[in-house]
Amino acid sequence: MSARRTTLHRPLRCRADGSFTIVQFTDTHFGNGEAEDDRTAALMERVLDLEQPDLVVFTGDVLGGQGGTRNARAAWARATAPLVARDLRWCAVFGNHDDECDASRAELLAIQQQIPGCLTRPGPARVSGTANYCLRLHSSIGRAPAALLCCLDSNSYAETAVGGYGWVRDDQIRWLSRTLRAQAGVPALVFLHIPLPEYNEVWQQGNCLGEKNEPVCCPRLNTGLFAALHLAGNVRGVFAGHDHVNDYDGTLHAIRLCYGRATGFNNYGREDFLHGARVVRLHEGEPGFTTWLRLDDGSRIDRPAA
Repeated sequence: MSARRTTLHRPLRCRADGSFTIVQFTDTHFGNGEAEDDRTAALMERVLDLEQPDLVVFTGDVLGGQGGTRNARAAWARATAPLVARDLRWCAVFGNHDDECDASRAELLAIQQQIPGCLTRPGPARVSGTANYCLRLHSSIGRAPAALLCCLDSNSYAETAVGGYGWVRDDQIRWLSRTLRAQAGVPALVFLHIPLPEYNEVWQQGNCLGEKNEPVCCPRLNTGLFAALHLAGNVRGVFAGHDHVNDYDGTLHAIRLCYGRATGFNNYGREDFLHGARVVRLHEGEPGFTTWLRLDDGSRIDRPAA
């Protein structure tokens, strides 16, 4: 066993220089081994080699190619092959398309947990959704907490006649609020698939960084998740996917709302909007983070926050 592989079972920890780098892949939409899947995997490999991250987070719709994913286990193997080859740790949240295949969310979670490097957890059994969990990031030395990485199941589709996409439910919000209060003072980041309604608000107020090329496909009901994050006092950023040709971020009430950059070729996009990934860098002792985009052609887009 390599020295690098043995680190997969150790706590997440900042590097000696205090940094910790996360790559967010979103909407990879792996299908059935089509040429588009190969392009997606090649993009992921390029990003990983350029960024050398400490953790990869998939923010939903890992599966769900245009022709439908017929073998979830095989598709997950394709999705994680670039990570496994590099002995990287990774985790995932569910999107609305992930379980539109031959496996349920519970079965998909079991498949993930059999793949090396997986940190995805089931989460509390009595809380709605599958795989609501938090990962603790430790400081470079000792056991002091440096950050909390919170992953939420944003569910799939509306459970009432209001229609549209799903939302984070009230029991999930109560669980997360308790978790954040228990870690008061520790900077927290939240990862989920479907953007919050406040992604509309932050765009409308102006001063966002990046592009908006389609409507924000958020839930039609606002269940108060953003208010809970704001009141917790330690949430610094939210990272979503779902909308393939939006990549902007902006700050609303001291929380930075960020889209990922759609990664997968096996679904819709725009020719003038390159696929890619979002990169997030934390530094222990600093409450915020820096973030940039790494694109399919290897270029980097930096948009420093004002």
